[in-house]
Amino acid sequence: MPKLSDQEKEARRARVLEGARRCFARYGYEGATVVRLEREIGLSRGAIFNWFPSKQELFLALAAEDNTRLQALFAEEGFDALLEAVTEHEPDWLAVYLEFGRRLKADPGLRERWIAISPPEARERSRAWIERGQASGDLRGDVSSEEIGQFLGVVIDGIVAQRALGFDPPASDVVLRFVRDATQARGGNRDGGG
Repeated sequence: MPKLSDQEKEARRARVLEGARRCFARYGYEGATVVRLEREIGLSRGAIFNWFPSKQELFLALAAEDNTRLQALFAEEGFDALLEAVTEHEPDWLAVYLEFGRRLKADPGLRERWIAISPPEARERSRAWIERGQASGDLRGDVSSEEIGQFLGVVIDGIVAQRALGFDPPASDVVLRFVRDATQARGGNRDGGG
């Protein structure tokens, strides 16, 4: 068997992840059987599980990749970009993500594994974005960066839950207006203040 180059390895891993994402979205976590994964990805179970030792690890890799990407998007481009990404996500994938969240709550071992693969630097970059906004006077300083982050997380989680349940995403401009009203410093620098 010919040895794959690093570029070919990365392409194969990406192929496995994208096919698995489609399979999980179509059939749910439980319904994404090995046979269905093979069919959707177009590789044998040996080729799939060469990259990931189990279906759970495959899903964790997908979820961690999404989580890291979304946190980086927020840290680099702000809440507007994060909101746009979440409203454009495939609703069926979001439903699987919520389904898996239930499993995280019920299985302490799985939760520990999730925490272990979630890079803390992504969270730190998000916190830094909020702190920069507070330091510049754009974001409220009368609450902590953690509280602002939790609030923004609740907004995003609510949109994810609604979309996963089959509802249309809310109008982004309305969400942004309410988020700005809640987080913007009164008399702040952005748009002449609140």
